[in-house]
Amino acid sequence: MFKDHFSGHAHQYSSARPTYPDSLFEYLITLVKGRDLAWDCATGNGQAAVKLAPYFKTVIATDASETQLAEATPCANVQYRMATAETSDLDNASVDLITVATAVHWFNFDKFYQEAKRVMKPNGIIAVWCYSLFYTDNLAFNKLIHIFYTDIVSQYWPPERKYIDEAYKTIPFPFTEITSVPEFSIVNHWNSKQIINYLQTWSGVKAYEVHYKENPVEKWLLPRLADCIPDMEKPLIVTMPLAIKVGY
Repeated sequence: MFKDHFSGHAHQYSSARPTYPDSLFEYLITLVKGRDLAWDCATGNGQAAVKLAPYFKTVIATDASETQLAEATPCANVQYRMATAETSDLDNASVDLITVATAVHWFNFDKFYQEAKRVMKPNGIIAVWCYSLFYTDNLAFNKLIHIFYTDIVSQYWPPERKYIDEAYKTIPFPFTEITSVPEFSIVNHWNSKQIINYLQTWSGVKAYEVHYKENPVEKWLLPRLADCIPDMEKPLIVTMPLAIKVGY
């Protein structure tokens, strides 16, 4: 069993969730000693796996959700496999780099980290990261999103969301941590429709919808949106800061 908040809307997740900046992967490659095998754990639709692909002979991208993998982006040297984070079925000491993109907070920490240590090469690297609440270049819209996040759907977030709010500072990480990691952010130019599509994938939004039988984005946010964004087609600069832990 695994904590599954996204299988029910895998197609929506695939189309609306952001990818990660090239600079993040360029940095991680400077740390690894070998480039034979990377393991992207809880790959979702392969958002991080396809970014790793140019740097490694093979990328094994695992996810416990069959529906998420069905929406994954094909890539010649990426092997998608269904497996939980805690039981990868990878060989001992075989992996040069382990990545977990916006997912490690859902795991059984002790079991996953035991598995990670089993499959990592002696000089292997592990990197786990997440993106926090976004902000845009529209201050009025930022205030609206903050209210939506902290007041409207706040009590419907799974408890593990606290690790993201705390920028992964409190998440267990039993490795020798590299402390001089640069800062990274996802930056996209999204119009209002793209932002709304992304909001619809939030686990807090889905839980609210189950509880009240109505969608909080449609009920609460959309009626207030026009006051903040007169031109719904005009792209906004959407920034999602990354919190990252890297170790060996």
